[in-house]
Amino acid sequence: MSHLSPPAVAVVGGGPAGLMAAEMLAEAGHVVDLYDAMPSVGRKFLLAGVGGMNITHSEAWPQFVARYGSRSAVLRPYLDRFDALALRDWVHGLGIETFVGSSGKVFPREMKAAPLLRAWLQRLREHGVRFHVRHRWLGWDADGALQFSTPDGLRTVPVRACLLALGGASWKKLGSDGAWVPVLAGAGAEVVPLAPANCGFDAGWTAHFAERFAGQPLKSVRLCMRLPDGQVLSRLGECVVTATGLEGGLIYAFSAPLREAIAREGQAHFELDLLPAREADWVLQEVARPRGSRSMASHLQSRLGLKGVRAGLLRECLPREVFNDPALLAAGIKALPVRVHAPRPIDEAISTAGGVAFESLTPGLMLKSRPGVFVAGEMLDWEAPTGGYLLTACLATGRAAGLSMATWLTNAG
Repeated sequence: MSHLSPPAVAVVGGGPAGLMAAEMLAEAGHVVDLYDAMPSVGRKFLLAGVGGMNITHSEAWPQFVARYGSRSAVLRPYLDRFDALALRDWVHGLGIETFVGSSGKVFPREMKAAPLLRAWLQRLREHGVRFHVRHRWLGWDADGALQFSTPDGLRTVPVRACLLALGGASWKKLGSDGAWVPVLAGAGAEVVPLAPANCGFDAGWTAHFAERFAGQPLKSVRLCMRLPDGQVLSRLGECVVTATGLEGGLIYAFSAPLREAIAREGQAHFELDLLPAREADWVLQEVARPRGSRSMASHLQSRLGLKGVRAGLLRECLPREVFNDPALLAAGIKALPVRVHAPRPIDEAISTAGGVAFESLTPGLMLKSRPGVFVAGEMLDWEAPTGGYLLTACLATGRAAGLSMATWLTNAG
């Protein structure tokens, strides 16, 4: 066992929330030591940017905040103090230009995460932040010192205060494994069970359909789902058929209601409009046209352009007898009933729901049960769709927790 000289503060977790907290603390004049379990920091941040680094979204602020669902109200104070415009200004301050894409998403000019991370880490080092990698946090010892598992054995680090930004439980290979849950629960925090968010769902396809269409995209379809209170959620988008079900942006946007329905009823139901650009009357008219000797598959392809995976989905989800009734078939094309019965495993999810309940925290994101311990990022109990919302909230809560911790340290003397 080895001991380090006590730093002024410690940040545990080198993702966006932890790095932002470290920046706020360093700017406030504190010596900051940042610890991460992986060989380098920002690994999930880098992987998330492989397909194009989406940093935030340009939509109107009320709509932006509403994307956080049931946690919109509790997150709003942190988001208001570091909104999408402030985030873009912060990125510009790192020397990285941004632009707004056609969908309203905001990207770095180079579309990559690596240049942004390099510039950020350089600035943190210039502010005196010290990085300690391959340090896996285990909890506290009897004296309140942090304990880490390292390649050199157990390391104990006495600190005045610490900020935890350890992520959720998705993408375990990148360091977010949820191992902190029992540790914080044992420290008196209320922890809402972690669950997959922005994830795919299993639909129980037949072997024939799965073998033929797995990996095929469904572009420009509309998903509609009725909630228990009668509200109907509707969204146009894209998804992908998998060997077990469906995944992709459109499905991710419905992760929370789908997951909740499965928990409540054992399954979730929704409808897909396979021809959202066409009115229902037109679809019925085309389906009802005489098809002569042509097969129904040829008829649907020639009259409606339905073929491939869309035609396959019709056969998969509608009873055989429906294809003999034009009215029922047309209704199925415009509102295809789909049933899913389970979310994909949490380690496959892009993000997680659940985490440390805000009720366990002060407004400054300090644990009520353990003064001097602050929490930020995906460890907190919130979720959001992809599109820049995840990163924005991680940075906003990291900033808020870092500033709050700096004030607490000053007041504690």
